[in-house]
Amino acid sequence: MFVVCNRVSIHPDHAPQFEAMFMSRAHKVDQMPGFVSFQLLKPMKASDGYVVMVTWESKEHYHAWLKSESFHQGHSRTGSLPEGTMTSPQTIELYELLEHTRAEVS
Repeated sequence: MFVVCNRVSIHPDHAPQFEAMFMSRAHKVDQMPGFVSFQLLKPMKASDGYVVMVTWESKEHYHAWLKSESFHQGHSRTGSLPEGTMTSPQTIELYELLEHTRAEVS
């Protein structure tokens, strides 16, 4: 599997709007071939920034998402955030998932 982490530093005054944008998202990525999971991680310290983490079956599935119309539609909403919401440029980190363990549900 392939994991994409988008690290985003958000001004604390705009954090509620940033979170609301994700909570009301259209879930376009969820419908893409190869999509596994989406997670929005809120920092414990505001200075650490948020992490948007998406897991894909493969790097190829991720690249197909980047080229899709759904990607462009989904990311057009970031323009509706107030100026100064992001305190620094976002950082994209790419990972190969080597191991994933989950609790067994009985």
